Amino acid sequence: MQTTYGQSDRPMTRTEIRTLSLASLGGALEFYDFVIFVFFTTVIGKLFFAASLPDWVRQTQTFGIFAAGYLARPLGGIVMAHFGDIRGRKRMFTLSVLLMAIPTLLIGFLPTYQSIGIAAPLLLLALRIMQGIAIGGEAPGGWVFVAEHARRGRVGFAVGLLTGGLSFGILLGSLVATVLNIACTPTQISGGLWRIPFVLGGIFGFIAMFLRRWLEETPVFEELRLRAAVSRELPLRIVLRDYRRAITTSILSTWTLTAAIVVVILMTPSLLQKLFHIVPRDAQMANLAGTATLCISTVLIGAAIDRFGIRRIAFPASLLLIAATYGLYIGAASMPSALLPLYALAGIGAGGVVVLTPILMIQAFPPPVRFSGVSFSYNIAYAIFGGITPLLVSWLAHLSRFAPAHYVAVVSALGLIAIFAASTPRKGQDGHTSLKERSES
Repeated sequence: MQTTYGQSDRPMTRTEIRTLSLASLGGALEFYDFVIFVFFTTVIGKLFFAASLPDWVRQTQTFGIFAAGYLARPLGGIVMAHFGDIRGRKRMFTLSVLLMAIPTLLIGFLPTYQSIGIAAPLLLLALRIMQGIAIGGEAPGGWVFVAEHARRGRVGFAVGLLTGGLSFGILLGSLVATVLNIACTPTQISGGLWRIPFVLGGIFGFIAMFLRRWLEETPVFEELRLRAAVSRELPLRIVLRDYRRAITTSILSTWTLTAAIVVVILMTPSLLQKLFHIVPRDAQMANLAGTATLCISTVLIGAAIDRFGIRRIAFPASLLLIAATYGLYIGAASMPSALLPLYALAGIGAGGVVVLTPILMIQAFPPPVRFSGVSFSYNIAYAIFGGITPLLVSWLAHLSRFAPAHYVAVVSALGLIAIFAASTPRKGQDGHTSLKERSES
């Protein structure tokens, strides 16, 4: 049965292009707010904890506050996904960016430990938890939103564009941190200039919220509402009861996503400095190149999935990530002059794998409970593996300089297995499954 939101292969309209562009830009601005913290952990540790503490203790406590954002993700994701399946995608998609903008702006104005003592890190922790709650609904909500707006045969491109936008938020954070560190001295940054990226992030968030006012509810949810097919039962209960296989494959695939982002993009610059004595500036510039190619490759790989299917793309994409990560670490050991192009290639591999996960999840869950299914699987996996991965990879790196590449290889293989173990979507489904088909299945 063809629903009213079944799509043809004709070119996208101007309205559709505007919707995807605004959603992607908003996602980039919100993700900037979430990750900017990690680029200033050193200065935050010095300002928000007692000076009498050893540096490693302050650094550990600061990363603990950063990790609190990951632990809070499932709470925000599950709650916002519930109302997204009941009340609409757009409302939650807009709410998430507001919940992110407020704590980011407030962090920029927080008094330090010297001013208010122990209350400073406690307030910082509370605001970081608020950020985690907000980001828990952003990525899943964004993927569902653009996938249900895209016409049939363009879902991969739409999801890839949004994923590229989220990745661009990381690139934007890295650029802001790099410019600030080049233009200012450490004393100036500690003296108050560290607040600028957070205030800027709060402004970004309010801009993103304003942009999302121009978005419309997805055609898929509107049809659910017209057909009175909105779930009357708790959506998450249906997901846990009827879609356990989809949950399992989605969690495994998200594990691969965390390996690509956390290890290859976020951790590798510091690992290269520690393990191979790469100059910080060279590591940062190479990372910028890798993050830039990550943003581009997600769009290209998403479009390729539309043409060839997720399974045909999954194997070469996973193989490229594995080979490029090994190449990056081997090159750092034997040919550091080639670090920038090697990191750029690794970014392409990471982008290829990262975009597989949301497309897999969009296909795995039916429209009435799609937001809840995607959000639960993604956020539970990210809370677990996003928290474990930095500790595990750091420990493994003491045993072997190439352990981070080994880790990425193993997890990529598991993600590939998950994609081939996932239920095969009906031909032409692309996340636009007939409501009648889903209710009968």
